[in-house]
Amino acid sequence: MTSVSPRPDLPGVHVLGLNHQTAPVALRERVAFSGEACAAALAQLRTLPAVREVALLSTCNRTELYAVSDDGDALADWLASHSGTGPDLHAYLYRHRGADAVRHLFRVATGLDSLVLGEPQILGQVKDAWSTARTAGVLGPHLDRLFQHAFSTAKRARSDTRIGANPVSVASAAVRLAQESFARLEDSTVLLIGAGETIELAARHLVQAKAKRLLVANRTLAHAQDLATRHGGYALPLADLAKHLAEADVVLSATASREPVLIKAQVAAALEARKHRPMLLLDLAVPRDIASDVAELRDVFLYTVDDLERAIEDNRRRRREAADEAETIVELQVARYVEAAAAQARSEPLKRLRAHGDAARLDALARAHAQLAAGMAPEDALNYLAHTLTNRLLHAPTVALREAAVLGDAGFARAAVAMFPDPASTTPPLDTPLDPASVLTPPAPK
Repeated sequence: MTSVSPRPDLPGVHVLGLNHQTAPVALRERVAFSGEACAAALAQLRTLPAVREVALLSTCNRTELYAVSDDGDALADWLASHSGTGPDLHAYLYRHRGADAVRHLFRVATGLDSLVLGEPQILGQVKDAWSTARTAGVLGPHLDRLFQHAFSTAKRARSDTRIGANPVSVASAAVRLAQESFARLEDSTVLLIGAGETIELAARHLVQAKAKRLLVANRTLAHAQDLATRHGGYALPLADLAKHLAEADVVLSATASREPVLIKAQVAAALEARKHRPMLLLDLAVPRDIASDVAELRDVFLYTVDDLERAIEDNRRRRREAADEAETIVELQVARYVEAAAAQARSEPLKRLRAHGDAARLDALARAHAQLAAGMAPEDALNYLAHTLTNRLLHAPTVALREAAVLGDAGFARAAVAMFPDPASTTPPLDTPLDPASVLTPPAPK
């Protein structure tokens, strides 16, 4: 497979972050951002002197910063400071820039970098990150174009390959793990904590697996009632969790809480009420919903998202061929994006030059017309126009050439010679009389 090397004419796109491959869940949960915290974090990032555009992607398996910046180290330092992890965080971060940053985003959006290869939820999460940054006013044209291209790349990979066929999510992997454990779902009561997308998916898979009974607990009871109604379960407020915990043979939790919703004392009391019949606890949240010391209790089997790696290995093998095809599509789209970005960067100086010339022309014409209206002779007005326009056009290049000469920049001087050759060899003969009226008449409005 041919890869694309970073190009110096790409804007300074940086990606840094950590995921399930580089950091344990105990560290990832400290660096995770909830939906409400993302906007505030983006505002802080945009105030960094080197950051011109920025977006933040935070899921249960990854936290990543995408930025147009002159200093990737400033982003890493901010993330370490903001999360309270300190310099130790740097050892777990991966960093990409230029074409490598483009490739990373395209692979993430396509599901090629996910814990569950090809899982579909990540594309929606990337779109949410783009939308949040756009709403916060910190996205900018370069990142906007990059994310839009990532969306189209993911769509093409899913339509042209089987990377998205029979999708497997973290929720479905958790249900499969439950099926392969001591718990027979047909005879089990399953307690779902939360009411977000992961719990919704888990409920669907549990119904398909014919789980005997579903309980849904959520901080907002109305959300729990809505989900329970759709899947034949029973809703309860999160405040009543301890009262019903002993009923659960399997607990599957995925909330956005910053603190554990289940602690050791609660689970110990539930086990006592169950006469120590075993419980299977599946914690799919980052930060974790179930306190880590719960695993110390006898008759408790606690799994986190990191433990699902083994459960989904079979899925990864089945999808490898489709993933190879998707990688080829990603590489092609990276090459196209890099070439388009390079062309855009090369045309920018020309656009600025033409804009400068147009502004100088319009200003000089306006001044010349004012002189004519004040009674100046057309010949004098024409001389005034030529003098003013020449000064406006040559001022910036003259200043730049003087500075280059002082600094000894011979390359800049050679470029100037190439742009401004000897007038004697290039100026066409002025045999045709010039009509002052044609020069002094401004162009018709478009």
